[in-house]
Amino acid sequence: MQTMAMPQPTASEAAVRYLITNYSPKGNKVGWLMMASILVEAWDLYSIAFVLIFIKEQYNPDPLMLGLAAAGTQGGALIGALLGGWLSDKIGRRVMFLVTMVLFIVLALAQAFVPNVTWLIVIRFLLGIPLGSDISTGYTYIMESMAKGEREVMGNRWQFMFAVGEVLTIGVIVIFLLTDMQHEMLWRVTLGLGALPALIILVMRHDVPETAVWLVQKGRYREAKQVAREMFNDNLDMLPNHDVEVPKVSTRAFLADLKKDPIRWRATIYGWIACFAQGSEFSTFAFYLPVLFVMVGVSSVLGINLVTMALFCFAALSGWVGPLLTPKIGHRGIAIAGFGIVLASLLVAAFALYTDNKILLPFAAAAMLWGHYWDASNCMTIPTMVAKPKYRGTASDFAYMFVKLPSFLAIFLFPTVFAAIGQANATLMVAIFPLIGLLAAIFILPEVYGYEND
Repeated sequence: MQTMAMPQPTASEAAVRYLITNYSPKGNKVGWLMMASILVEAWDLYSIAFVLIFIKEQYNPDPLMLGLAAAGTQGGALIGALLGGWLSDKIGRRVMFLVTMVLFIVLALAQAFVPNVTWLIVIRFLLGIPLGSDISTGYTYIMESMAKGEREVMGNRWQFMFAVGEVLTIGVIVIFLLTDMQHEMLWRVTLGLGALPALIILVMRHDVPETAVWLVQKGRYREAKQVAREMFNDNLDMLPNHDVEVPKVSTRAFLADLKKDPIRWRATIYGWIACFAQGSEFSTFAFYLPVLFVMVGVSSVLGINLVTMALFCFAALSGWVGPLLTPKIGHRGIAIAGFGIVLASLLVAAFALYTDNKILLPFAAAAMLWGHYWDASNCMTIPTMVAKPKYRGTASDFAYMFVKLPSFLAIFLFPTVFAAIGQANATLMVAIFPLIGLLAAIFILPEVYGYEND
C-alpha cells in the first residue's frame, strides 16, 4: 500500500515557521514600543470626553453636532482600520507606523486651532484615519516579533495602555482646572497636546526595522536575512541569498483561508463579535461617564474629573492584571469573566440611576470598567494571532473595523438617546452588548491560547 507524501514547505514557509517558533529576543522592547502608540490614541480618542462640557459651553451645538465632534475620530478610525492593515500587508509595517505618527502630530496640533465645531469635526475625522491604521499595524508587528504566549500577553495589554492614556489625560485636565485656566484655552491645549507623545514615539520608532516575517512573505530575502541577523543573530540559512517574486494575496483569499480551519474561523468570528460588543459597551456608558456624572449631579466639574481619574486608575489595574491571568485561565476565561462582570455592573448602574442613588453609581462604573478591560483585552489579539502571517495585517484591520463602527455610531448617537429615553433606560439598553459578548465567549470561542499558525 502506497502512502502519499506530504508536500514539503517552501523556503519561505520554512523561514516563517522558524521565525515564529523560535524568536523574540527583542520582542518585549518592540512590543512595548508598539503598545506605546495606544497612549496617543487614547489621548486623541477620549480626551474629547473630558472637555466636551467646555466645547458645549463655548459653541452650544445641538446633540447631533456634539455627538459628531466626540465621534469624529471613531468614524475616521473606521476608514483607517479598513485601509491600514491592507496597506501594512502591501507596503510594510515600518512605513505605516512611521507615516501614522507623522499624521498624528500634524492633525493633533490642528485641533487646537479650529474656529468652530464644524472644523473640529472635520479635523477629528481626519485624525481618526491614522489612529485606525496604527492599531492594526502595531498588532501585526507584535504578532511577528514575539514568541507565542508572550505575544498574546503583550497584545492583551492594549486596554492597560488605553487606561494609562486616559488617566494621563484626566490628570492634565485636573492640573489645568486647578490653575484656573480659561475654559477655551483648556480644551484647545488638551486636544493639541496629543502631538507631544506622538513626536516622542516617532523618534523612538525611527530605527525599528521591518519585520523579518513580512520581508520573507514578500520574497525580499536579502533584507529578511539582514533583519534576522540584527534582531536574532541568525542568518536564516534556509533562504537563498537573492530576492524572489511571490504571488500577491487578496482579502477574498484571506476569508477563504479562514474557513478552511474551524478553530481559526470560530476564533475570528468571536473576535469580531467581541470587538463589536466591547466597543459598544464602552462608547455608550463609559465614554460618557463625565457627562453622565454632570447630568445626575454626582459632584463639581473638578470633583467629577477626580472621580473619573480614580475610576480609570482602577481600570488600568484591571488592564494589567487581565493579561497576566490569560496564561492561567486562557482567552476564553478572560472573555467570559469580563463580559459577565460588565453585564452585572450595567444592571446595577441602571438600578442606581432609576433610584437616584448617586453613591452607588461610581462603584457600578468601577466594576463595569474592570470587566470591560478584561473582555476587550483579547478581541484584537485573537483574530490577528490565529491568521496566517501573510494575512495578519488584513486580519487586524478587519477586527478593528468591528471596534470602530459601533464606537462611531454609539458616541455619535448616545447623547440623542440619553435625551430621548433618559439615563437609566439608556444604561439598561447598553446591557445587551455584554450579553451578546458573553454568549459568544461561551458558545463560539474555542480556547486558542498558545495557538500556532505558520
